[in-house]
Amino acid sequence: MRKNKAMIFWFCLPTALCLLFMFVYPVCRTVLMSFFAVESVTAGVSEWSFNGLANYLKIFGSAGFQTSMKNMLLIWFVGGLISLALAMLMAVVVTSGIRGKKFFRAVIYMPNIISAVALATMWIQYIFNYEYGLLNQVVKLFGGEGVRWLGTDLKFWAMTAAFIFGSVGYYMLIYISGIEGIPQDLYEAATIDGAGKVAQFTRITLPLLKGVIKTSITFWSINTTTFFLWTKMFSPIDTEASTIVPVIYLYDMVFGGKGISTRDAGAGAAVGVVLTLIIIAVYLVTEWLFKGSDLEY
Repeated sequence: MRKNKAMIFWFCLPTALCLLFMFVYPVCRTVLMSFFAVESVTAGVSEWSFNGLANYLKIFGSAGFQTSMKNMLLIWFVGGLISLALAMLMAVVVTSGIRGKKFFRAVIYMPNIISAVALATMWIQYIFNYEYGLLNQVVKLFGGEGVRWLGTDLKFWAMTAAFIFGSVGYYMLIYISGIEGIPQDLYEAATIDGAGKVAQFTRITLPLLKGVIKTSITFWSINTTTFFLWTKMFSPIDTEASTIVPVIYLYDMVFGGKGISTRDAGAGAAVGVVLTLIIIAVYLVTEWLFKGSDLEY
């Protein structure tokens, strides 16, 4: 028995050490750093100067951070509503017994296989381009004038639309796994009782998918708060108010960027802590809303 315990300990030790030094330590250091004035992220602890909540007051009073939070909330709410609704719709259609189920599943999921950089480039160069983009070709086909989709007014929504396109397939698979786990006996009984497809969806599918929906909302929140690459692709030179999100604001604070005169790793750490608290809050709220909502079968 002792030998087994010793073997388990030595097998678990490397993983535990990796978790400690690669995850726990950086998290603790970041939280601690957010309460200090730190110019460089690599500065030693001896160079830190305690300033309490000054970093948090600084970022919440910054117009750039306020704009980034507004953009992130719009992506989370509007983008999440559209993405998760489309993913649910496609999951229901694909699992409804249509022909070519595997083909449609693969086609819808394909954007997730493509590199996000390549996907963003496709949208920028071949969909939203003012001169030869697909959207403007369609607009001109119906007698309209070309639209500058990547102009300041529309760039945020163009970026959000491209992000939604690349996200739907991922959440569709999550919903499909949940739908396929529902016993078919329930649908057969509902059909015998005269329930239509809409009634079956609202009375059977949705209640049994509430746990999956909760997971999807949490994953979507994480993807939204770590929204970095898409902003950089749509604003590759300078950070713009139309595309800035908190992670980009954090990056500019720590490494320097447009409108940032001095680097401030402490304020950047404060942004990271705020984003983490937002994810935790979303998780706790969804846990509370969907508490005891899963049906047993």
